[in-house]
Amino acid sequence: MVATSHPLAAQAGLRMLLAGGNAVDAALAAAMALTVLEPTGNGLGSDAFAILWDGDELHGLNASGRSPAGWSPDRFPNGMAERGWESVTVPGAVSAWVALSERFGKLPFADLFGPAITYAEEGHPVAPIIATLWKRAERVLGHQPGFAQHFLPGGRAPAAGEIFRSPDMAASLRAIAESRGEAFYRGALARSIADFARAHGAALDEDDLAAHEADWCGTVHGGYGDLALHEIPPNGQGIAACMALGITRHLGLERYAPDDPDALHLQIEAMKLALADAEAYVADPAAMTEVSAQDLLSEDYLASRAALVDASAAQDFGAGAPKHGGTVYLTAADASGMMVSFIQSNYAGFGSGIVVPGTGISLQNRGLGFVTTQGHPNRVGPRKRPFHTIIPGFLMKNGAPLMSFGVMGGPMQAQGHLQMVLRTQIWGQDPQAAADAPRWRYVSGRTVAMEDTFGAQTLDALRARGHAVEVEAPDASFGFGGAQLIHRIEGGYAGGSDPRKDGQVVGY
Repeated sequence: MVATSHPLAAQAGLRMLLAGGNAVDAALAAAMALTVLEPTGNGLGSDAFAILWDGDELHGLNASGRSPAGWSPDRFPNGMAERGWESVTVPGAVSAWVALSERFGKLPFADLFGPAITYAEEGHPVAPIIATLWKRAERVLGHQPGFAQHFLPGGRAPAAGEIFRSPDMAASLRAIAESRGEAFYRGALARSIADFARAHGAALDEDDLAAHEADWCGTVHGGYGDLALHEIPPNGQGIAACMALGITRHLGLERYAPDDPDALHLQIEAMKLALADAEAYVADPAAMTEVSAQDLLSEDYLASRAALVDASAAQDFGAGAPKHGGTVYLTAADASGMMVSFIQSNYAGFGSGIVVPGTGISLQNRGLGFVTTQGHPNRVGPRKRPFHTIIPGFLMKNGAPLMSFGVMGGPMQAQGHLQMVLRTQIWGQDPQAAADAPRWRYVSGRTVAMEDTFGAQTLDALRARGHAVEVEAPDASFGFGGAQLIHRIEGGYAGGSDPRKDGQVVGY
């Protein structure tokens, strides 16, 4: 089974399974295809993370890139840049493809690129939701170096159903396939990236690209009864989902129906607490010297945070003291039981807006994840990983694999993970029902965004508890993310694909 945010990417993965490949081969072919099919969310210049069950053991891969060696706080006197070259860190997605294929893949690495190269070279019809996001980017990014030449053929964004081709990207995909990624980090593509950076006064250079490594990092987890939610350790926000799940364990959600105002209120408050700590403490692990991931996940600490929740009133929460003193997501699973949770992203739509001429390589803007605050563990510095929003999720039950899933969408991701786990496991919804269900998104202070598919009485009840409720249509800003889920069941898998995206779940 394969679940992605684009039908052709899901089918690219399925083709690998039908050709005798495993879940890793399927996930990688889908990921490669998505760089072509969904450029609004990812590209060859993305970062990536993965969690993988190999049949015996759970593995975590951090393929996020680091900042250029030339970056320091002094370089950003006005704060971190949102777009352009000063937001670009080393792209890591290609290294994730290589690492996963080398360790766990069955098919030849180059074979996985076939669908992506075909869609880039021969073209593909732009999907409706992607077309909407592409149109928005036309106004925002048209002035960024290389963007208009590559992504605005004829001077405008392609409309839904129009064919988009990128022969430059097809050539880059072939170079990556033939060199097993070396061209991207140490070869001709690396030189093209570095030369374009220099031409615009950026710090990123060949040495930064050559120094990049993906890391097998394991996972962190938070529990709820016999369930364990596994996430990639910091520098990602996945730990916030683990923390929120651990906090909700103390709040008795089982007493309520899934969309009961009391259940929603308690989830929102738990998420607020977790996100406040993530913002204060999560950074490159090497910089987390005062507060560790283990401190944040301590049972005593989570119980103390849960005790702050008032069952009848919304609150403003700051960070606690755990120690005294927007992305594409996809998942694949095979007949052997291997399950892969994979995410890659350019961060904001089209990332930095930079496209390297002649390559089709669009670069992420992950540098925006840093802060410039003196003393903060996530303060920008040389060769450092920034705070990351993209997170793959994986659920275990009594030590056995249960669900590979994710919810793309910037700050929605940890919040979406909590909602998917509770809906599927506490309230027994199947993956598609959980993906279809209305969502909430904590914003800041006491403000929470609610999809307009919640009933008016529910929204009024939350306001009565002190929440400042903002009502949004599911597609108003695409701020409620996009879920893809594969749940293990007796004899096979059940999957779900989010109606807020263009995707589908496929299997055989």
